[in-house]
Amino acid sequence: MTKSEGSFFVTNVGKNSELIVITEGALITALALALSFVPHTTGVSAVEFSYGLIPMAIFALRRGVKAGLMAGLVWGILDLVLFGFSKGGFLNPLQGFVEYPLAFGAVGLIGLGSNQVKESLEHGKNAIGLILFYSSIGFFAKYFFHFIAGGIYWGLYAPKNMNPWVYSLVINGGSFVANMIMLLILVVVLNRVFRRLILSKN
Repeated sequence: MTKSEGSFFVTNVGKNSELIVITEGALITALALALSFVPHTTGVSAVEFSYGLIPMAIFALRRGVKAGLMAGLVWGILDLVLFGFSKGGFLNPLQGFVEYPLAFGAVGLIGLGSNQVKESLEHGKNAIGLILFYSSIGFFAKYFFHFIAGGIYWGLYAPKNMNPWVYSLVINGGSFVANMIMLLILVVVLNRVFRRLILSKN
């Protein structure tokens, strides 16, 4: 193989890999959005499960922080269009930006642990702790932005005589804990499945 042929081969492999990542990201985003249609309230005020966080966590750990951030950003924009506008989740442009593109995009920070988690899995080690740790970073970032927006913009919905920031902390902190528990259960029960989903062949 000549030098030019080798360069052409490497370039094509790189382009194919990028296309695969983009395709996976589109499918994961569609899945996360579809899961938004599944009833997900806990019965405790506005505390809720966000099932789309699970496929997003897997994708970010599988493909890294850049791909995770982009997929989360697209998820947030689509969620804003399909649910934010129609269900009263959009109050003004700044609040909409913080609670949708920014908050959902921050989930991609889970990808910071991609290399470490995959290396652990490739060596046959138990990576549950790492998966939970890095997932907690993305989950926390998402609900932190919701917490900020809640304290500033959603104070009118707080119970009478209750501080808006305390109310926002209870709701968003509760949602963060609920989703971490959901992830913990799934990672423990479906550990082998998670392993296969996170390790990519290309």
